[in-house]
Amino acid sequence: MRGLLAPQNAFLDTIARRFDGTRECPGTDSNFVLGNAQVPSAFPVVYCSDGFCDLTGFSRAEVMQRCCACSFLYGPDTSELLRQQLRRALDEHQAFKGELILYRKSGVPFWCLLDVVPIKNEKDEVALFLVSHKDITSTKTRSGADSTKDAGGRRRFGRAGGKGFNASRRRSRAVLYHLSGHLQRQRKSKHKLRKVELGHGCRGRGQGTSADPRLHQGVFGDKPSLPEYKVAAIRKPPLILLHYGAFRAGWDGLILLATLYVAVTVPYSVCVGTGTEEGLPAARGPPSACDLCVEILFMLDIILNFRTTFVSKSGQVVLEPRAVARHYLAGWFLLDLVAALPFDLLAACQVNVYVGAHLLKTVRLLRLLRLLPNLDRYSQYSAVVLALLMVVFALLAHWVACGWFFLGQREVEGSPAALPEIGWLQELARRLETPYYLARRNCSTGGAGNGVGPAANCSGSEGLLGGPSLRSAYITSLYFALSSLTSVGFGNVSANTDTEKIFSICTMLVGALMHAVVFGNVTAIIQRLYARRFLYHSRTRDLHDYIRIHRIPRPLKRRILEYFQSTWAANNGIDTAELLQSLPEELRADIARHLHKELLQLPLFAGASRGCLRALSLGVRPAFCTPGELLIRRGDALQALYFLRSGSMEVLRDGTVLAILGKGDLIGCDLGGSPGARRARADVRGLTYCALQSLGRPALAEGLALDPDFARAFRRQLPRELSYDLGGAPEVR
Repeated sequence: MRGLLAPQNAFLDTIARRFDGTRECPGTDSNFVLGNAQVPSAFPVVYCSDGFCDLTGFSRAEVMQRCCACSFLYGPDTSELLRQQLRRALDEHQAFKGELILYRKSGVPFWCLLDVVPIKNEKDEVALFLVSHKDITSTKTRSGADSTKDAGGRRRFGRAGGKGFNASRRRSRAVLYHLSGHLQRQRKSKHKLRKVELGHGCRGRGQGTSADPRLHQGVFGDKPSLPEYKVAAIRKPPLILLHYGAFRAGWDGLILLATLYVAVTVPYSVCVGTGTEEGLPAARGPPSACDLCVEILFMLDIILNFRTTFVSKSGQVVLEPRAVARHYLAGWFLLDLVAALPFDLLAACQVNVYVGAHLLKTVRLLRLLRLLPNLDRYSQYSAVVLALLMVVFALLAHWVACGWFFLGQREVEGSPAALPEIGWLQELARRLETPYYLARRNCSTGGAGNGVGPAANCSGSEGLLGGPSLRSAYITSLYFALSSLTSVGFGNVSANTDTEKIFSICTMLVGALMHAVVFGNVTAIIQRLYARRFLYHSRTRDLHDYIRIHRIPRPLKRRILEYFQSTWAANNGIDTAELLQSLPEELRADIARHLHKELLQLPLFAGASRGCLRALSLGVRPAFCTPGELLIRRGDALQALYFLRSGSMEVLRDGTVLAILGKGDLIGCDLGGSPGARRARADVRGLTYCALQSLGRPALAEGLALDPDFARAFRRQLPRELSYDLGGAPEVR
């Protein structure tokens, strides 16, 4: 609405911004029209709310450009006196309030409280008329106050003035929130429409409501009835679990946690928590509750795997119990059985188990291989992949730390009759001032001193005692493992013996591989996360270079950058046409129908066939308009219909506002009514950032050619559905 007069721009921009808002002013009516007070005598309607359309039965296209006095609502019982007073109030730019009888489009009369409030701009000039209509038929029926009415059954309140007029001026500012309320109701009504269509689709054909036949079909025609095999529920034998079911997904998550627990505890218990001397078993504590629960879970998992479906090589879900059991026996059964051997349960039941049998618990680590197919489905999520890589790296460091500790302990136990000198545990013991020493042991112990020394029995011979605590030794091992995997180490924990050096060399080789895999993937993930940002900055630099090379003037430079930033925010730099170019036409048509469903849901396209809608959807092109930019100039050849998806626009002619357009409005002209192209008789300019969809004349003609019956109905209905008809006289070809 910037086109009224230059000093009014700030006032009109405020209205435009409120038009795009989502706030609604409480206590105000939403049945209103806005009239342009700058056009004498005509006072055309430039905006019409949905509430007014619902109240009167007229569509927005039928109301636009008519006089805001709404004389098309008059009837035989409408007071002639109030008509003249209303007209005089508009001519003199005065407020008016009165009760009169109006008629809906269907011819049904109703009592209406008509309120006209002038809206002034910064120069104190009346720019718009806010004409609100309130249905008071029920109030009139209840009150029955016929004595207060004139002979025609009408009452005159007169024009507002003085204090009342100031109150009306304050009330006129509520128009900014009326517009917001219109947008909110529009979105809700469309959402309800989609709900009705969806509900009908779920109920099936022939079971919908009878309110509107269009609600009994999808957006693109009748929904085809599905074959029975597609709608019938899956019939599965009893006690068979679907591999994609919710229970199985939760169970797999529980097994994942149990497997990670095993991956941490088994190497620790084998390398750190146990020790042997001359083949004698070390003292072992009772198994923990977590160990017992994990073994029970693994055994239950074997049972459930015998009853879980799978997908065959042909892509079918196998539900037959015998086929499921054979498939599991030929696959992971043996590995799961070895991993589920109940060592801890036997120990809890006081069954003597040879210590070497506990080394078979390391087979449980192979269950990690079963997680790879399940984790592959999350590979598209960068955060999941990043977390998985860090978990894998942490587990590898833990395993290396356990091996490094086990190696140092073996070096200490290698010469029990003499004090060891050069092992990393001995070096750590000297630094911590807890050295090893020889002493005669008269009774069985589980390790003297701080507990890292080898276990002993009552042999009465001299043995090696002392050394660092188990906690300090493991933390130092983990520190060595991380420093070796991520770098070459720092020298404070180093390999001294040949065995330790060989282990360090192997650790560094593995570390180099893991460094390349883990940190290379981490770098790729981070780059992928910021790829769009890098592309945006690259495009921005190209634009600045182009502007600098060609010496683009500052106002044009600002418009270029503003348009680029706005379009990037709308589509994130994705070129839809290029992205979908490699897809087959059938798939592109389905995608286009989804992207442009708001346009194709208009009543204008209700009778189109499925093939016609598919052709029309492929011809729709997105468009974008920034504030102040002209979408259509007066005198341009009109070659497309434009559907306003979001934002607000104004229609101008000679600096006069002819219409205010909002979300859901259709603008253009009758493209098929004459052989020649029509020229625009007004300018269309953006008030806010606007997203539009355009349907060009060639694409429209191609789509209509597929359905001649719909083409005739379309040409008849198009002039009535246009929110504003920009067409003029046909151009001679």
